[in-house]
Amino acid sequence: MKTIFRKKARALRRKGLSYKEIREKIDVSKSTLSLWLRDIRLKDEYRKRLYTKQIEILSRGTMCQKERRRREIDGIIESAKKEISFPISEEAYRLFGVALYWGEGNKRRDFGITNSDPYLILFMVGWLKRVCKIEPSILKPHLNIYSQQDDLALKRFWSELTGIPLANFGKSYVKPANKGFKKNNLYYGTMHIYVPKATNLLHVVYGWREAVLQNLKNTVNFTERKWISLKETPRPANLQENKNKPL
Repeated sequence: MKTIFRKKARALRRKGLSYKEIREKIDVSKSTLSLWLRDIRLKDEYRKRLYTKQIEILSRGTMCQKERRRREIDGIIESAKKEISFPISEEAYRLFGVALYWGEGNKRRDFGITNSDPYLILFMVGWLKRVCKIEPSILKPHLNIYSQQDDLALKRFWSELTGIPLANFGKSYVKPANKGFKKNNLYYGTMHIYVPKATNLLHVVYGWREAVLQNLKNTVNFTERKWISLKETPRPANLQENKNKPL
């Protein structure tokens, strides 16, 4: 029986079949086939077919892995969403806005926030109205855009999204064309929203943040005092200014 299998395997190999295809017809191990068939050199046309088939298998494997990972991520996100209870409490809503402002808002002088994400901007406009009683109609926005983008169309997009009147938009900052364009195109530009006469609001939000972090204050203060020398590091020289100075 072994001799019969060997002869059949060699005949199939000479016809250009892969080890896998041969094993589907003959019940033998891959190592046995390797031993039986190692002296057979395939014709170029057969070698080309097997090479192409192997590339297709590898390609499908990569795609399958990506698809499997995508489904895993979708499952994680859906599971996490179920952990949030609705309706969200007023306290949670207020502090979520505080956290976003802490990460994306101005920290000095005026009260403003800058971002390119429509979700974040729309949330903060709604947060200002609901929590701070500031209507969209008084907000003063402006955009940072690239030279190839349509300034008026982008203003209309953000105006429609947020309810801020188009007339409130200031002059956009157009970034000059250079080699430094980001690879991830900011399709809607970057939106900056400024709240007029809201210096006190900046302090109120800071106070809310301080209340949340008060249990960390002693630890931070102690560690900062211990590493006070870090604040004594001199600032780097302004190379551009020095470049313009006469020698």
